Amino acid sequence: MALFTPKFLLLRALCVAVAFSLTLVMAVPSAEAAEDLPWIVVLDDSAGDVTNVAAILTNAFGGEVGYTYEHALEGFSVSMTATEARALAASPLVSFVEPVTKVTVANQSEPTGFQRIRAGENPDLAIGTGVTVDVDVAVLDTGVDFDHPDLNVVGGVSCASRTNAAVCVPGGEDDQYHGTHVAGILGALDNGQGIVGVAPGARIWSVKVLDAEGVGSTAGVIAGIDWVTANADTIEVANMSLGGVGFSQAQYAAVQRAVDAGVAFSVAAGNDADDAAGYSPAAFDNVLTVSALADYDGQPGGQAGGTCRADVDDTLAVFSNRGSAVQIAAPGTCITSTVPVELGSYGVLSGTSMASPYVAGGLALLAAANAPQTAADVQALYETVVGSGNAGWTDTSNDGWIEPLLDVSRFSPESGLLAPADSAAGSGDVNCDQSTSIIDALVIAQYSAGVRVDSGDCSFGNASTELFAGAGDVNDDGFVDIADALLIARCAAGLAAC
Repeated sequence: MALFTPKFLLLRALCVAVAFSLTLVMAVPSAEAAEDLPWIVVLDDSAGDVTNVAAILTNAFGGEVGYTYEHALEGFSVSMTATEARALAASPLVSFVEPVTKVTVANQSEPTGFQRIRAGENPDLAIGTGVTVDVDVAVLDTGVDFDHPDLNVVGGVSCASRTNAAVCVPGGEDDQYHGTHVAGILGALDNGQGIVGVAPGARIWSVKVLDAEGVGSTAGVIAGIDWVTANADTIEVANMSLGGVGFSQAQYAAVQRAVDAGVAFSVAAGNDADDAAGYSPAAFDNVLTVSALADYDGQPGGQAGGTCRADVDDTLAVFSNRGSAVQIAAPGTCITSTVPVELGSYGVLSGTSMASPYVAGGLALLAAANAPQTAADVQALYETVVGSGNAGWTDTSNDGWIEPLLDVSRFSPESGLLAPADSAAGSGDVNCDQSTSIIDALVIAQYSAGVRVDSGDCSFGNASTELFAGAGDVNDDGFVDIADALLIARCAAGLAAC
């Protein structure tokens, strides 16, 4: 079906604006000076109330106010001529003005990408048992299908506009398919049907900033980031599988404010086989920028033939942007994930858009255990993700930089793991905390591994002791180590067969 061809996901060509002096960051050709165009106005820190200042400035210089931004940055979007924008930019109340630019998409089984990042090998996830990761993730995209049975969509907002809309409104339904596909990669439920995401059951917040054609504007994207920042007490991770040509200083500032509030961002590098430094948000240094790996079998070695594309297995996808702005790679070709139910529930897409939510899922696993509160916390998550990557692929970009491949096999959501209600069956309250939970199973794991002498017995009878103590190489890997203890813990908790 043409709707799901990889070609569709390649970023459309975008116009690049020209810079000029004063505090107006970019301008348009002089032939358009008398035409009303959309702009983003970033106010000086001392300007005061955004709504009042926007009214004062537009009364003085002309124009019609669109979005107002109060959380990710102080500013507003406005429709006015280039001449009016130039005059507005000279106001002492204004930090800078930049034109609004087009933004587009960057285009139960375990999908090959899920296998390739070694998510199925993570002993703490126990895929196949209905486990849910306790984390909130915002998907800034075309929306998400609220009714998809394989997704945990808990709410959202629509800020989609190509020009100068006035407000974000409750909602966020996907009238295309791209955002639903992204959401499935990072968080599809572990429910025995369809696919499973990297952070199964993560609470998805749909932040619709792109329309039914996968097109939006920097004004709308910033409005979406502003909404995320306002809800940073709830949302830990955001994914932006979108991009546009050039560096948007306003969008960068908005992302930085969200990061300062404790939100970690994963973004697509872009699909132009170009230097990611020429695109926003891929060029930003306050996000994790993700390139796309071509992988067809979920395994290293480069032995698989192409399925929906002709790229060489285990190399950089030919469409992927590259360069020093890219920090990490993830699978991005022929990825099976969710699409709106009316389009068949599941579909195959390719693009750095698909690679980014794998990394967002990895960030979500880490954030579930230690929710970031500050920019330093977010940076620590970034460093863990990049530092845990492996070199099991061939970087064919020739850009002088080999980014690691995402590897989540050792990412533990710890206290952020919401196991099924009967998860502690067979273990009991062994740590005497008046509750029966996965923590009791971990006490048993310590005891079985010989790292705990006392079982911590509250209701830990002799039968249980005999069952778990000295079990040996239970996973048959040739070693007696903590991996065996973790398998025993999952058994004790009812998360794996004994």
